Amino acid sequence: MEKKMIISGKIEETRNQIKEWKRQGLSVGLVPTMGYLHEGHRSLMEAARRENDKVAVSIFVNPIQFGPGEDFASYPRDLDKDAALCESIGVDLVFHPEASEMYDEGFCTYVDMDGLTKELCGRSRPTHFRGVQTVVSKLFHIIPADRAYFGQKDAQQLAVVRRMVRDMSMDIEIVGCPIIREQDGLAKSSRNTYLNDEERQAALVLSRSLAEGRKLVEAGERDTAAIKKCIAEVIGQEKLARIDYVEIVDFSDITPIDSLQDAKEGEALCAIAVYIGKTRLIDNFIFHVS
Repeated sequence: MEKKMIISGKIEETRNQIKEWKRQGLSVGLVPTMGYLHEGHRSLMEAARRENDKVAVSIFVNPIQFGPGEDFASYPRDLDKDAALCESIGVDLVFHPEASEMYDEGFCTYVDMDGLTKELCGRSRPTHFRGVQTVVSKLFHIIPADRAYFGQKDAQQLAVVRRMVRDMSMDIEIVGCPIIREQDGLAKSSRNTYLNDEERQAALVLSRSLAEGRKLVEAGERDTAAIKKCIAEVIGQEKLARIDYVEIVDFSDITPIDSLQDAKEGEALCAIAVYIGKTRLIDNFIFHVS
């Protein structure tokens, strides 16, 4: 008889299950999420399913990565729908803790870093990545997987987690997976549900502006100021859009660069954050410099 997917809200129970799989010599893939799963999450889970014997998905809206006035309380949640999607893909375990399970009363230990978290989203969300690193580090201890899967849409998060793993000598492989988009180009995001019909149409300016920037790069432009100007001009044509940032950085350390040729490891990240109405959306592309 096929074994039913485990749903656990307890650290000890989850940890014991992972230990049992490890004792059996099975590999484990972890997909950390905040739930309200969409096709982008599906792609991560499917990659984990292909590459591991067992797959664990965490569903936890992490309070400490939200700043004052951000959307923690209103962030969309639907565990039943999420669990059904996980089960359809063949996920073996869903870890769905309460905040009180993850953070005891008096919790005061955080994981933070200099450098990579100061630019891009770190400017307007100064405590965000401390919260991300802390919860991801906790998840890696609770679920000591062989591999963990993160989407490129949150490219700065991917870079931060990779550096944390390297700097802290964590025994886990971080796998980055491509951005998944709607048919019209909008990057999949749980926050897309905040958009009304007019805003949903306006949000297409993100992918459209990046496409124009990419065209310029592919035509040979290497000056980042010129590329950013092109992208910002496209966004500026949309009346519902307000730019938070348009930046091009070295993907390895998230430092601004003047030319794509300055990317130390040959990867430049062009990243944007744009408010459509009250909803803040992000998108990006990575250019491999030859």
